[in-house]
Amino acid sequence: MTTPSPWYKQFWPWFMIGLLFLAIAVSTSFAVLSVRSFDGLVQEDYYEHGRAINMELAKQQRAHELGLAADLRIDPLTSDIVVQLDGEDRPERLYLKMIFPTENDRDQELTLEHVRDGLYLGQAPDNLRYRWYLQLHPSAEQPEWRLVGEAKLPSEESFTMTPRVPARS
Repeated sequence: MTTPSPWYKQFWPWFMIGLLFLAIAVSTSFAVLSVRSFDGLVQEDYYEHGRAINMELAKQQRAHELGLAADLRIDPLTSDIVVQLDGEDRPERLYLKMIFPTENDRDQELTLEHVRDGLYLGQAPDNLRYRWYLQLHPSAEQPEWRLVGEAKLPSEESFTMTPRVPARS
């Protein structure tokens, strides 16, 4: 009769202990990752935020009433911004807000100057890449209207900005 070898010389106990330590290591790394990259999805002032969304929708409704639309082009080489604004309102300046979808520290606020007949010019930062949400409005503080759009940069194409008015049921 052969005597069994001690447990610490067997494969299966070490395999089970290894799985346990692997689970601890993976869960610890996920916990550290979740604490370091907190995205704050739920806002503390969600009610006020919801009211602000309604105000933004009213601005887009006003742009729709004025018949506003814009074509925006950002030159990939020189980063010049050219906006052709169509509609009834022609302010001296337009403000272009470029919002990066995942990192708010990359957002840009740019000023565009009126040149002639609804044509506005400005300068963007160099080497804009990836996808951006665009907002165009006539005032930095309390804009009367707002146009919205999306852009994937760099691109030779122009991007259309329109008021997105929700359908009424």
